[in-house]
Amino acid sequence: MNTLTLTLEGDTHVVVTRRFNASPEAVYRAHTDCSIVKQWLTGPDGWTMPNCECDPRPGGAIRYDWANGEGHSFYLTGEFLEVEPGRRLVHVERMFLPDPTPDNHVETVFAQDGEGTLMTMRMTLPDKETREMMLATGMEEGMEASYKRLDEMTGVPA
Repeated sequence: MNTLTLTLEGDTHVVVTRRFNASPEAVYRAHTDCSIVKQWLTGPDGWTMPNCECDPRPGGAIRYDWANGEGHSFYLTGEFLEVEPGRRLVHVERMFLPDPTPDNHVETVFAQDGEGTLMTMRMTLPDKETREMMLATGMEEGMEASYKRLDEMTGVPA
C-alpha cells in the first residue's frame, strides 16, 4: 500500500518515505516539472497552486504559491543545491506564512522499488522548536493528500 511514513530522528530531522507506482524518473519529473507539479502538489482539497517556478539545477530557484477559494494563501521559496536527474534532489526551502520560517534543508532520493519508486525525503531543521512548529501545521496530512493525487494521475509520464 502506498502511504506516507513519517519518522522523527534526533531533535531536528524528519524522514518521510512514500512508495509510488511509477518509475523513479517519472516521480522525479513530477517533482521538477511545473506543468505536473501544479496538478498534484496542492495539499488538502480546495487548494490550488496558481504559481510554480522550479529550475532544477544547482543554484536554481523554487517558488510555489498556494491559495484556496476563501482568500487564504501562502508560498514557499528555495534553491537547489545538488541535482542528480531522475535520482536525487537537495534543496533548501522556507515557507512564508506570511513571515518566513527558518530554512529547511531537504534531500529527496527516488529509488527503484520493484515496478515503482521508493521516495525518501530527509528534512533537517535548525532546531527542535522549528521542527515542532512545522509538524503542527498539518504538513503530514497535506503531503499525503498531494501524494495520493499524484498516485491517481494517469498522465505521469514514465
